[in-house]
Amino acid sequence: MHDASELEDALRRIDGRGYKAYKTIAGTYRSQCGKYQVCIDHVQGDPFAEPSRFRILVGASEAALPSWAIDSRDARTATADFLNRQLAGAFDRLEEHCGSGKSGALVIQRPRQEVLERTSLLIHAGGKVEARFRVGLPARGRTVLGRAAASLIFNTMDRAIAESLFFSSIDEADLRQHADSLHTSIALRHQLKAQGLVAFVADGAVLPRRSGVDSRAASGGDVVAFKSPSSMRVDLVVEGHGPISGMGIPRGVNLIVGGGYHGKSTLLAALESGVYDHIPGDGRERVVAVDGAVKIRADDGRAVAGVDIRNFINGLPGGQNTGCFSTANASGSTSQAAAIVEALEVGATCLLLDEDTCATNFMIRDARMQRLISCDDEPIRPFIDRVGQLCRDQGVSTVIVVGGAGDYFDVADTVVGMRAYRPQELTAQAREVANQIPSLRREQEFQWCGQKARHICRETFQLAKHRRRGRGIDERIKIQVRGSDRLAIGSEEIVFSAVEQVVEAGQVRAMAEAMVWLKGCSDLEERTLPEMLAEVVSVAKADGLSCLQRQPTGDLAAFRVYELAGLLGRLRTLKIRSAT
Repeated sequence: MHDASELEDALRRIDGRGYKAYKTIAGTYRSQCGKYQVCIDHVQGDPFAEPSRFRILVGASEAALPSWAIDSRDARTATADFLNRQLAGAFDRLEEHCGSGKSGALVIQRPRQEVLERTSLLIHAGGKVEARFRVGLPARGRTVLGRAAASLIFNTMDRAIAESLFFSSIDEADLRQHADSLHTSIALRHQLKAQGLVAFVADGAVLPRRSGVDSRAASGGDVVAFKSPSSMRVDLVVEGHGPISGMGIPRGVNLIVGGGYHGKSTLLAALESGVYDHIPGDGRERVVAVDGAVKIRADDGRAVAGVDIRNFINGLPGGQNTGCFSTANASGSTSQAAAIVEALEVGATCLLLDEDTCATNFMIRDARMQRLISCDDEPIRPFIDRVGQLCRDQGVSTVIVVGGAGDYFDVADTVVGMRAYRPQELTAQAREVANQIPSLRREQEFQWCGQKARHICRETFQLAKHRRRGRGIDERIKIQVRGSDRLAIGSEEIVFSAVEQVVEAGQVRAMAEAMVWLKGCSDLEERTLPEMLAEVVSVAKADGLSCLQRQPTGDLAAFRVYELAGLLGRLRTLKIRSAT
């Protein structure tokens, strides 16, 4: 390990030289104050390239985090998330552009409203703190600005670290509130199954968001706080808080109905986000859903590989095999069927659907269409005829936003009506309407088919863009994350905007790394697809997300197996072997 003075001297020596001279500063250094270490793991090739990788290591005694903040995995997750936000905020305040390209940039994962495990800020056993971020080393053109780099590292960066990574510099009350929010939502979620619920929305929750691109809670006098209808109100008890009242959504077939712009989709969006924990002030801190809740929608044009969709679509013209259905250009109905099967395959226990984003012909065939088009000529087995069977036989509940298909009243166990963002239970009224105005559609009876086991073929991962490097071939797979809904991996691009429960770009990169990890498994083809996906998620959770990479970086965030399955299913090189 080198002293800070050595790094400062090196930066002065290379001042005015070509940019590649920065390569000489890679290494580990003590900070000037002696309270932490600076690790320069990788130096960018030019000022316009991805900024250089830095790590900061703060010893447990120097960080001095209290035992309550680090005594469990959940506590460490909350503390790391809090410190991550503190450091990101300090970078935002102190960062100054000081040259060409990305000179002067201080880049760390910027968390959204969700509390996730991330590799950008780690709390190790015993309380050691590790921060991972990127630094744009300053240059004019491609000439090193060594003195500016010294100021960036020893003044700007040092100040941000001093303000963010030491317990003495942060507000203990804010940290406690952050940890308590996580503890509360986890405790609420753990009670759902025993209470016979798939979701819970606490009274006082604020569900509307500021905009489609701003996930913070809406504000202003016209925002309506959530208040549960008395007939659906339940009390969940959390240690340290006593009973927390709110609306419990039971297992079964649940409808959310109401007029346009009255909050139906807003409620559903809160439920789909309820699989994650949220920061204090988000408004949805006490909105929780079961871990197996998965949002489903149609996704025209996606690729599908070897999915058994017979329970929803069978007897396609031309004799196409729907027991092992593959296409490079799925329709609305086949894409939605595939999405449901892919979710069930990896253990989904609750499906979330919004009529607006579903394929109409997949969801329902009314009486008139049944009369005009014979069932023998219709390969689609509509969801309305399957939703009850999913619950009874497969133990899978459903929450559906319905604005126009009143026939769903016949199969609903619970109906929640939204009026001006205020919920009311309309189950009895819906049943009365169904009795007074009977549907003339005929329910179609189908036996539920057992799903064929799927295995991933190794040729799926022939993704590397081979590049000459010295005398050999570099077969590393290049990963480019383009937001939270697009990924380039090797030579393939995956668009997955329909996988709506991906909330951060760090999750996308982590899932891409997980696919690379799968590529290296010797037993890939022997084990089933669900087994392989469960394995990589389990390894990432047990050993940390960093185990998915060869080099430690700060750009990974925790993900669920359901989103990994959705991402893999849209990989156009995916090859599947199905059991006969």
